[in-house]
Amino acid sequence: KLFTWWNGVSPGGWFDIKRRSVHVGTDDYGNRYFEDKKVSVEGRKRRYVIYDGLAEPSKVPPEWHGWLHYTFDEPPTSAPLKRQEWETDHSPNMTGTMFAYRPKGTLREGGERREADADYEAWDPNA
Repeated sequence: KLFTWWNGVSPGGWFDIKRRSVHVGTDDYGNRYFEDKKVSVEGRKRRYVIYDGLAEPSKVPPEWHGWLHYTFDEPPTSAPLKRQEWETDHSPNMTGTMFAYRPKGTLREGGERREADADYEAWDPNA
């Protein structure tokens, strides 16, 4: 962990973060969000996330994604977004994990597929 960034912050990284930024909040996944104390040369304060565990950007919920990309001025801890009744909870991308979606017929699920529907006719190169 001393020299890696993908599985957490190095000690030097934490030193820099604590020195020049302010913690603005933590999401349900344990990711921590920070904003610089000073305005950068671009004219705004830099915002960033420290992931809990492996660096997986799909673990950032929509409200925090909007704040990170300057869509919202205030972080969700100060100005929470109104949830719509049709919205579902955010879930990260599980591709490549043991929780990934695997439809029937994939090799990992035995390679057995259901019969083709009655309106399906296979292409015949000799026809």
